Amino acid sequence: MKFSLSEITELIRHRRTIFPKDYTERLVQREMVERVITNGTWAPNHGMTQPWRFTVFMGEARHQLSAFLGDEYKRITPTKKFLQKKYDNVTQRPLQASVVIGLGMERDPNGKISEREELLACACAVQNMYLTATAYGLGAFWATGAALTSDGMRNFLGLSEGGQALGLFYMGYPAVEWPKGYRKPLENVVQWRNGADDQGR
Repeated sequence: MKFSLSEITELIRHRRTIFPKDYTERLVQREMVERVITNGTWAPNHGMTQPWRFTVFMGEARHQLSAFLGDEYKRITPTKKFLQKKYDNVTQRPLQASVVIGLGMERDPNGKISEREELLACACAVQNMYLTATAYGLGAFWATGAALTSDGMRNFLGLSEGGQALGLFYMGYPAVEWPKGYRKPLENVVQWRNGADDQGR
């Protein structure tokens, strides 16, 4: 076997969402961020379109992102639906994380690959990023709220009119114990079909 299946399995099962409020102030180094993103770009994608785009916010740039998110949440939220807690979350999270990565998708200009395929490829890239962050012992959180995926965010990230903002990927060192996980047993989610006599069992 070329790689240790046990180690790969442990890494996959160890991956968790850890929210920015649970990060320490310890800084994530740029070379680690570069590795996280680089591994993201090795996700599968049809036609080698490589549709993912990344915008990294570190240091003072996180304050600019926070201010934009506050303004954008107010812009797209009707007065009657405005929630102070959501506003606080959306503005505080960039300041609680050491690094925030804006996630974007740009379609193949020839349109040979469907939008769905391009979006799925970007999701695979984020999983690679999650696993790499986990290997570093970093907490990570992919957020996709309305203000983070709006046309305003698309423009803020410098994407084209045909591009899409796919949310923000927060990273930082956890201040909490690594969360435990749970998944349903296979028999709850898998059907085995071996031939004509299966009858959908």
